[in-house]
Amino acid sequence: MSKKRKVVLFIASSLDGYIATKDESLEWLFKVEGEGDNGFAEFYETIDTVLMGKRTYDWVMNQEITEFPYKNKDCYVFTRSSVEDTENVRFINEDVTDFVQTLKAEEGKNIWIVGGGELLHAFVQRKLVDEFIITVAPTIIGKGIPLFREGDYQLDLTLKGVRNFNQFVELHYKQ
Repeated sequence: MSKKRKVVLFIASSLDGYIATKDESLEWLFKVEGEGDNGFAEFYETIDTVLMGKRTYDWVMNQEITEFPYKNKDCYVFTRSSVEDTENVRFINEDVTDFVQTLKAEEGKNIWIVGGGELLHAFVQRKLVDEFIITVAPTIIGKGIPLFREGDYQLDLTLKGVRNFNQFVELHYKQ
């Protein structure tokens, strides 16, 4: 019997609940002293599929990278625009719920929602996220891009575990 695939959010947040500053900067995150890779490599081994919004994809591609960071994973980018697929990415312009249900029905490892805020909001509203792994940094930004947008929804989660990586605290919840 095969294990059911899960959709997992693995993300860092400021203490006051922001994933980036208003100008999409993550500098605040890199100033915090962590421990190793703060559990990233361990998590990365549990997934084979990456989902992200177009703005997050554009941000990743604008970084000084020599190689696409999710090269050995199936990578899907949700967009309302018509964009041609690349060697590493398939651009998706279809219903989020139907697409995710199809992915979850396939054999494979877990599915990672990389970001961003708009895509995550759609997933949370539709209760498509099975697990939330949120690493909290001891930084207060004051304003920025919120981890969770205001909306007409409520999720009741169960704490699965807590770990710390030096100054970071990882909170792991399941739906």
